[in-house]
Amino acid sequence: MKLNVNGSTHEVDADPATPLLYVLRNDLELNAAKFGCGLGQCGACTVMVDGKAIFSCLTPILLLEGREIKTVEGLGTIDSPGPMQQAFIEEQAAQCGYCIPGMMMRAQALLQSKPDASDAEIQTTLEPNLCRCGTHMRILKAVKRARELMKTAAMAPASGERKV
Repeated sequence: MKLNVNGSTHEVDADPATPLLYVLRNDLELNAAKFGCGLGQCGACTVMVDGKAIFSCLTPILLLEGREIKTVEGLGTIDSPGPMQQAFIEEQAAQCGYCIPGMMMRAQALLQSKPDASDAEIQTTLEPNLCRCGTHMRILKAVKRARELMKTAAMAPASGERKV
């Protein structure tokens, strides 16, 4: 089976009923998405499929061929973090960090579809994701910061272009 993950096609030899989370972590060595509950109740495994946040612990790969899967690793790099990653760094939103990739991906899906999401919409969108360390206020602050960074990035000229 072929899966498009972070813009690259990967040939995967796994049972079609295998949850995406296991393929990401075990076969593709993309370890940001975490196993938290295996029931879709904590959000640690959240990734994006076709721009929407999904629980990768519940989603079998048989549903994903030909669809676009994005993980935190696809948002940027260590040297060039994407706006969501940069905002979480700037706001020091992580404590233990276990929930952060899922939080980022759920927020990314929201802000890609609704760049002007209200503070209330951000809070409601993040409700399925749990943070046991209690850093919710820093996480919300980081997502609000990401909202501004993403707007700025969208208005910036593409690489090589010059403003006149």
